[in-house]
Amino acid sequence: MVVRELDCLADPEAPAARPVWAVRSDDLAGFLADRPAAEAAFLRDSGFTAAEGELILLPGPSGVAGAVLGLGARPGMWSFGDLPRKLPAGTIWRLEPGDYARDDAILGFCLGAYRFTEYKPARRAPVLLAAAPTPELAETARAIWLARDLINLPAADLGPNDLAAAVRAVGERYGARVTITDGAELARTHPAVAAVGAGSARPPCVARLEWNGAHGGKDAPLIALCGKGVCFDSGGYDIKPASGMLRMKKDMGGAAMLLGLAALIMATRLPVRLLLLVGCVENSVSGTAMRPLDVLRTRSGRTVEVGNTDAEGRLVLCDLLDEACAAAPVLLLDAATLTGAARAALGPDLPALFCNDEGWAAALQQAGTRVDDPVWRLPLWPGYESWLDSPVADMGNVSAKPFAGAIVAALFLQRFVTPGTVWAHVDTYAWNDTARPGRPEGGEAQALRALYNAVSARFAGASVTKCYQ
Repeated sequence: MVVRELDCLADPEAPAARPVWAVRSDDLAGFLADRPAAEAAFLRDSGFTAAEGELILLPGPSGVAGAVLGLGARPGMWSFGDLPRKLPAGTIWRLEPGDYARDDAILGFCLGAYRFTEYKPARRAPVLLAAAPTPELAETARAIWLARDLINLPAADLGPNDLAAAVRAVGERYGARVTITDGAELARTHPAVAAVGAGSARPPCVARLEWNGAHGGKDAPLIALCGKGVCFDSGGYDIKPASGMLRMKKDMGGAAMLLGLAALIMATRLPVRLLLLVGCVENSVSGTAMRPLDVLRTRSGRTVEVGNTDAEGRLVLCDLLDEACAAAPVLLLDAATLTGAARAALGPDLPALFCNDEGWAAALQQAGTRVDDPVWRLPLWPGYESWLDSPVADMGNVSAKPFAGAIVAALFLQRFVTPGTVWAHVDTYAWNDTARPGRPEGGEAQALRALYNAVSARFAGASVTKCYQ
């Protein structure tokens, strides 16, 4: 799976493009007053109120001549997310000027136009938008499509080697260096990753992507990304029930989101250096799988007692975090579909954010609010540190207490972050349970835009427009 082109866009000068007007509810009276009398009467008789997402098709002598979209009182990008589904199949449209952010409208349309068609063709011809998005906007949509594609692939077609190959393909697209560590070398350098993948017939590996920045400057700040790439999670010997295993193809969602983020950073040529580490594994049950109460050595040299084999994501990440810290990044980000406890606390739409730096915590949360890609901060509460104590190892990978599972997992990860390193951890769901405007059911790149916006604002100072083509 590689970065896809946006097949939902048409030439902005396409002669066949039909107009769509987007109207706020409080501007409806003025809009109707400016329209031809027959058209205004049609809209009134249709009961159009300009509620968010409400769409009326306007008749013309040759069929549908145009459309009017309601934005409600507070328009945003998702107001435009259902247009690809609601407008007539096979048609081309242009956005007429209005009281809305045009870039948000185009991005909302592009995200709503996403379809996963690897195994089943689309049921209808695509709707196209005649628009020329900024390079940054187009690359954002491509990055999100990439992450969604990877998460939506079934585990049979996206194993550890396949995920590593996706990292390599993205690296080649943007001129990054990618190395894959596997086999005996993986067991030596990433023993916890190797232990998690030991039960699978598909061997684990770590994909490392290094990008030296737009100009190859060694003095550019280094951003490090660590992604949990568990391509399928059975739970291991602490096996999940059938209902808990049903969506575990998405357990590599953190890695997919960060690969999309890496692609976006490279495509927009942010003035940073980049290190991406993806632990590509499958957590299976076999005679070679890790067992409850096994004691594992980690890359850092510290030992971990396995209290639960279904808490494997933190074992993957602990080796990656230790490796990333050795590179001395100015910012270390990790992302993982790590705990059900985060979902119990915040639900499916709010990724949990943990951060050891107040400034960056505020920047990340504010960026999420700014671009409507929210995260919600939870505490790295030191009072729960002792819950990870083990009588036989340096620490356990779980707590025996039934509380604060997301916090305990974050505290475990924090132990592998070098003191003084600015670090943020995102515990994400990476999935849309039901379809909503701009967010089809299936894999989702939650927090990608929030992380990019915060990084871009800090290191670029403004949106970057010179991108790879």
